[in-house]
Amino acid sequence: MVTYFKNKGENMKIVSYILALITFCLFGIMLVSFEKPSFVKFDNAMSDALLGNDLIIAFHYLGETTAIIVVALILLVVVWLKQRNYRGMLFILLTIGMGRVWNQLLKNWVDRPRPEIASHINSFSFPSGHAMLALLYLLTIAYLLTETLASQKKAIIIWVAAIFISIMAGVSRIAESHHFATDVIAGWCIGYTWFIICVIWYEQRKRKLNKLTDNTLH
Repeated sequence: MVTYFKNKGENMKIVSYILALITFCLFGIMLVSFEKPSFVKFDNAMSDALLGNDLIIAFHYLGETTAIIVVALILLVVVWLKQRNYRGMLFILLTIGMGRVWNQLLKNWVDRPRPEIASHINSFSFPSGHAMLALLYLLTIAYLLTETLASQKKAIIIWVAAIFISIMAGVSRIAESHHFATDVIAGWCIGYTWFIICVIWYEQRKRKLNKLTDNTLH
């Protein structure tokens, strides 16, 4: 039974790594193609379908910078006080903090204007910070909560909730016409890729620490 779950976990890791490569490629496609007529048509269609939906718009608060900073600080404190997991604290800073830096660098590099209706927003549009950072902090929470969770059912519920809220936070930006759909999809894609890169680093450090501990005990 232990071997079954171990193998299942390894298979999920491989799937997540492949998905990270796919999302990186999708981000690249969005980057070079968002001005093409087919993508412009897609952006317009998504805007027409979602514009003004108050229920969806309500989710944008979960991607606000203030909310993300508060959540990140709470996470850091919990991981520090409850677990003394300093590697976990660095993991949070990498996923959320560095993710924010990457988002701003990409926005300034791509230099894509916002939708016309969002003229009061001064920052650039591609990729969506709400989509990228909401996904990053919610997946980080889900990862840390389920890292040592024994119940597979509870773990699935946590991950599904994190993914659902991430999607809604991103889509809310289309509904309030603050981003194009391609901005949001690009934000999700590069956010997930960066998250998996951070997970790979975290788990490698964890394995090295466990190996060092085992050698010390023996």
